[in-house]
Amino acid sequence: MTVVFRALTALSAVAGIVALLLYTHDGTVFVYFTVQSSVIIAVVSALATVRPVAAWVRGGATLFSCITGSVYHTLLANPSSPFFMEDNGRNTVHNLLLHTVTPLLAAVTWLLLDRAPVRWWFAAVWLGYPLVYLGFALVRGVFVDEYPYPFLDVNELGYNGVAITSLGFTVAFFLLGLLLIVLGAAVRRLLPASHQHARIEDPAGVQ
Repeated sequence: MTVVFRALTALSAVAGIVALLLYTHDGTVFVYFTVQSSVIIAVVSALATVRPVAAWVRGGATLFSCITGSVYHTLLANPSSPFFMEDNGRNTVHNLLLHTVTPLLAAVTWLLLDRAPVRWWFAAVWLGYPLVYLGFALVRGVFVDEYPYPFLDVNELGYNGVAITSLGFTVAFFLLGLLLIVLGAAVRRLLPASHQHARIEDPAGVQ
């Protein structure tokens, strides 16, 4: 079952990216965190179907996918959000796959099937990629005068505004990472037999 869900997660992410490329005919979609995180979860999930992948790596990929889903649904697609974005492709297949199906599959796989132990401080380590992405988006914006998300738009918010929103996101993402770790630990206590299987399956997992 674990292999099946990992394969489904990878397939959903890849299908979503392909559908997006066919919809937009624009290779610049890879500047978006949504697409980059989907590539990461696709690669990690696919690799994990054929060989052991360290638990902290799987956990990080899961967090990035969950960030994509949570930010989209709570901020970008929420009309009451100050960062709401009109999107003509909101009901398209690629939107459903990248922002809903893939994050849900990733979360279910991590919480109910993988459940490998990870130290709490990996929630901080996992922030490395979002912070690197922040730097990438800001530096790119200087040259092309365009920002991938409204909460990173220096032209609208200024650098102080972006710094404040980025700090809030950093805290939120850290807490989300902790939540994944804590919930995974709670499920392991409820289903110890599966936990033992996960440890044998993934000797590279962090104890």
